[in-house]
Amino acid sequence: MTLILAITPILVILVLMVGLRWGAARAGAVGYVTAFMIAILFFGAGTELLAYSHAKAFFLSVDVLFIIWAAFLLYRVADEAGAIKTIGQALPHLTPIKGLQALLIGWIFASFLQGVGGFGVPVAVIAPILIGLGFSPLSAVVIPSIGHGWAVTFGSLGSSFLALMASTGLSADQLAAPSALFLGIACIATGPMVAHAAGGWQTVRQIFIPTIIVGTVMAFIQYIVVTNGFWYIGSFIAGIIGLAVGIPLALNSKKKNNKTDGQLNVRALIIALSGYILLIVITLIIQLVPGIKSLLSVVSIQLEFPEIVTKLDYITPAGTGREIILFRHTGMILIYASIMAYLIYRKAGLYSQGSIKSILNGTVRRVMSSSVSIASMVTMAVIMQQSGMTDTIARGLADGFGSFYPIVAPWIGALGAFMTGSNTNSNVVFGALQQRTAELLGYSIAVILAAQTSGAALGSVMAPTKVVVGASTAGLGNREGDIMRKLVVYASILIILMSIFTVIVVILAK
Repeated sequence: MTLILAITPILVILVLMVGLRWGAARAGAVGYVTAFMIAILFFGAGTELLAYSHAKAFFLSVDVLFIIWAAFLLYRVADEAGAIKTIGQALPHLTPIKGLQALLIGWIFASFLQGVGGFGVPVAVIAPILIGLGFSPLSAVVIPSIGHGWAVTFGSLGSSFLALMASTGLSADQLAAPSALFLGIACIATGPMVAHAAGGWQTVRQIFIPTIIVGTVMAFIQYIVVTNGFWYIGSFIAGIIGLAVGIPLALNSKKKNNKTDGQLNVRALIIALSGYILLIVITLIIQLVPGIKSLLSVVSIQLEFPEIVTKLDYITPAGTGREIILFRHTGMILIYASIMAYLIYRKAGLYSQGSIKSILNGTVRRVMSSSVSIASMVTMAVIMQQSGMTDTIARGLADGFGSFYPIVAPWIGALGAFMTGSNTNSNVVFGALQQRTAELLGYSIAVILAAQTSGAALGSVMAPTKVVVGASTAGLGNREGDIMRKLVVYASILIILMSIFTVIVVILAK
């Protein structure tokens, strides 16, 4: 009975979102209220515990949402200037081969867009481009949906990975390497799936070598970037390097087919990319120049939390909350880049009157709903963790699955992403649960959490909320079911791969 009560808030969200098709914001709010009431009535949560839970959840939410808002602001600055359109228009003319077009635009460019934007941006931007190139509307949605999944955790300037760190209290040093390793495997496997979605097994065979080359390069670059402390630009840099490798491969195929049309407007492309080049430069300066790094580290916010004991004697030890270094925060770095990018695009004459208002309104409209859902789910997760509900669920999972748990771990992450539409929300809801279960079973916590976030990243591509976005941009408003059926097959294969890899790594770690 206790286990059923503990898992009820999660089941409520699942029923509301999957069964009744509620949005994440409404369902998250109901899940929060459910957790709040159960914690008081059945798990002995007192006023002090609830007060500190809300305080901790507030700062965790601010930490994550600062990045989300700032990341999408930078995307809107570039999009309003036509930079995203310029990049997208430059790519289709690089090769006449359909399979390479799918890889270049639906996989590599989609991963780049996920690195800098997220929120369904890759599918919304790319589906119309692929339709214009002659792909069927169904394929035009499926290709970028599958193509960007591997880049979700370290995409959106690392907001999902930050959520994993925030919900578990672990550092990037502990989590980055295994997470990047798992997602790197997913990246390499994604290429052939995109090729298959574009033209079946014949296309897979036709472009198999460039697919493996690009996938291996992007996986390797992301691993190097995130394990050296730059986890918030992991997918972004991997996408850029992927383009740098993929474009020459595409141009080579163009020469072989004696195609000479569609020359790149290099100047326009450089201006379009300047906002993101600035982000790289600013990040490197702040992280690598000691004087600037120390100057921006002066102001930080961190709270001390006392030991909390419920009426049922569940203890949450005393400790410090997550430190927010204000002027060196990833969100603030994105703000710096957004301001400088705006000035460059404005100098180049790329904005019309009222651009600032349009940028700000577009940012607020797109991220407000997801912000509400994240805040409510973060608070729900903290209440569940500090009242002992998470520990109860973890013990039930440990007893129920035992040695089979590594197989299940990625699917738990995928379930969270499917029902919330977000890798970030899944890491918030299930991160601490997976951590505690791994502790009880004696498995490597970092490996199980890598399975959690990789499963969530791959599972997020078939979330109903994302499917609806893709269908609307491709004119498939009544065919969401067809899209879902295609995505489930590809995504499930990738998640099965994550389960197998989790088992292998767990065995080798013993």
